[in-house]
Amino acid sequence: MIVVTGGAGCIGSALVWRLNRRGEKDILIVDHLNHTEKWKNLVGLEFSDYLDRDRFIHALEAGDFGNRISHILHMGACSSTTESDSAYLMENNYRYTMRLALWRERHAATRLIYASSAATYGDGSVGYSDDLLKLPLLRPLNMYGYSKHLFDLQALRRGWFSSIVGLKYFNVFGPNENHKGDMRSVICKAFPRMRDEGRIGLFASGNPAFADGGQARDFIYVKDAADMTLFFLDHPEINGLYNIGSGKARTWNDAAAAMFVAFNKKPVIEYIPLPEHLRGKYQYFTQADLANLHKTGCRYECMDLKEAIRDYVQNYLVPDARLAS
Repeated sequence: MIVVTGGAGCIGSALVWRLNRRGEKDILIVDHLNHTEKWKNLVGLEFSDYLDRDRFIHALEAGDFGNRISHILHMGACSSTTESDSAYLMENNYRYTMRLALWRERHAATRLIYASSAATYGDGSVGYSDDLLKLPLLRPLNMYGYSKHLFDLQALRRGWFSSIVGLKYFNVFGPNENHKGDMRSVICKAFPRMRDEGRIGLFASGNPAFADGGQARDFIYVKDAADMTLFFLDHPEINGLYNIGSGKARTWNDAAAAMFVAFNKKPVIEYIPLPEHLRGKYQYFTQADLANLHKTGCRYECMDLKEAIRDYVQNYLVPDARLAS
């Protein structure tokens, strides 16, 4: 059985979708649906059961699953970069992952692949290399990034990277992110106004080194992120900490231009001031260093940004569709 935590989330549900297409159906979805619309991401997917995150971890630690679990794809976490409840992030992101890893120490036959984040790189002053020697030098800009970084450090100190996989996802966007509120991608958030008014709003730059809309991100389509993740499921001999991105930084203006092309409209962009709560915590540039990933033999070519946005807009946002088997 394959366990996918955060299985109703964007990356998690995309993984289930890809697994279904490979014929995998013995999948346990673990999540915390609460009052969100995440349940819609599960409609059309095939899986054997669903458990709330708290029930799952207690059942796991109690030994209720025996030796049935072959893989845990741990995508579950609070991914809000503006979450201010530090205690919640420490418990939900750091402590929960620690509990999974400690359980896995006693169950070596189970493969653990977990989600870290590019938010751990902070302002990028020490680069975007996933070299383990550089890990202690990183200084995240927000509590979300720190909650991810803290587990990465624990895995390093305990020698876990010889037997588990951590994946630092960069700016993932695509179908099944509708439930994420302010954490949705700009493409998703801008869609209604683009559709109705033919214009888009982007943050103005507060850094003289970057023009308005010139802030750059390593955008990666969720379908590509899922495929790159499953490379590690297929190669149990490969462990460690790796970046998951396209390896190419593109500006917000590039992303906006691709949306206008998808809608066949002339660009109309408005620049709005960076909100106060993001100042000092905003990444102006990210770009995954894929050197270590390529050494594993994973040389996956991500979809071009323009083509990925066209697929997302025309096949998912316009018809209000989600990934389904």
